[in-house]
Amino acid sequence: MRKREFTVGSLVHIFNRGNRRQAIVREGCDKWHFLQMLYYFNTSVSIANPFKSLRKKMKFGSKERLIWPRKWPRQKPIVKIIAFALVDNHFHLLLKEIVAGGIALFMQKIGVSMTFYFNKKYKETGRLFQGSYKASVVDNDEYLKYLSVYIQVKNILEIYPKGFQACLDDFDKAFDWVIGYPYCSLADYVDKRNSPIIDKDILGEIFLTFEEYKVFAKDCIFAINLKEKVEGLSIYE
Repeated sequence: MRKREFTVGSLVHIFNRGNRRQAIVREGCDKWHFLQMLYYFNTSVSIANPFKSLRKKMKFGSKERLIWPRKWPRQKPIVKIIAFALVDNHFHLLLKEIVAGGIALFMQKIGVSMTFYFNKKYKETGRLFQGSYKASVVDNDEYLKYLSVYIQVKNILEIYPKGFQACLDDFDKAFDWVIGYPYCSLADYVDKRNSPIIDKDILGEIFLTFEEYKVFAKDCIFAINLKEKVEGLSIYE
C-alpha cells in the first residue's frame, strides 16, 4: 500500500485495477462484499473478524443490508465516501479525508481484505491488484463535476449490456440502467437509494437537482472525451 498522507479536508480520487487486468470480483456476492467493506471498514474502531461477527450477531448472513450492530463500539468514520463505482476488474472511490491518515488507513483495510477474501475464496495466491492504488487530489469544482460523472456514470455505461453505442442512441434508458446498477453511487444522488455508505454533502451542493445532474452527465458523454478531460485535470501520485 502507498504511504502518502493527505491533509484533513483533502478530496481524493482513488483508483485501482486487478493485476494484469484480471477480475477483482467474479460474482454478485463478491461485489456485495465490496460494499460491506466500504461501510464496515470506515471506522477508527478495530473490530476483529467483522464479517464473521455480523453473521453471528445478525443471523442472516449480512446479505443486502448494512446495519451497524448495537453491541459493536460506536462507528467513528475516518473518511467521507462521496462516490464509488465497482466493475469486474477495477474500482473508483471519491473520498474526503476527515481524520489525519484516514484515507491511508481505509485503503489499507480495503486492499488487504479484498486480497485475502479473493485468494481464500478462489484458492489463488499472490497479489490481487496491479500495484498500489493511484490517488489524485481534487482541487477545484470543475474537476469534481467531471470526475463524478466519470466515476458513477461513464464507468458503468461501459458495461451496459447493449453496448456503448446503445447508450448514445437512447441515453435516458441507459442512464436509468446505471441508476439500477447496485455497485455504484448514482442511485443515492437521484433519490432512489439512501445508502449509509455515501455522504452527499459535497456533490449535493454543486448539483441541486437530479435533472440538472442528468443533463450535465449527458453533455459529458456526448460532447467530450471524458476520460481525457478527467486525466487532463488530474495529477496522479
